[in-house]
Amino acid sequence: MPHAYEPGKSPRVPNPAELEVIGLVPLLAPFFRAGAVADLMPEKMRRTMAEHGLTARHGAVLPQLLSGGPLPVGEIARRLQVSLPTASELVGALHRAGMVTRTEDPANRRRILVDLADAYRPALETFVARRSEPLLRALDTLTPDERAGFLAGLTGWVREIRES
Repeated sequence: MPHAYEPGKSPRVPNPAELEVIGLVPLLAPFFRAGAVADLMPEKMRRTMAEHGLTARHGAVLPQLLSGGPLPVGEIARRLQVSLPTASELVGALHRAGMVTRTEDPANRRRILVDLADAYRPALETFVARRSEPLLRALDTLTPDERAGFLAGLTGWVREIRES
């Protein structure tokens, strides 16, 4: 990795083009502010999340199930870039809250499949649609190659944050 952090060494100084990108990051803060997220969340989801002490980490599991459920816990861990025990804990809490179901995989009885509980599907679809509007508007302005570059950059950044 060309710019990997090495303990004891001074960090690399960003060049002007990188500083331009870095300067945009704090402008995303309103998107992640808990109050803004809660305002977009349907009441049923907000109430369940609060009553069961569920956090954004738990909430990150749910859209994965919209796009590809049912999923094995290992796939959830891979998608969220967390350990298998962490994914299992997140799924367990969501299951206790009634937001997801867990069933035995008929093809491999040792594997558990996780799916979104039917009672929460409409609320989650509404939340994801509301939450995605700014990003979808931005993506609409990009060419397919620009979208691919955006995805590659964002994925790389997430990986670096997770690994550091």
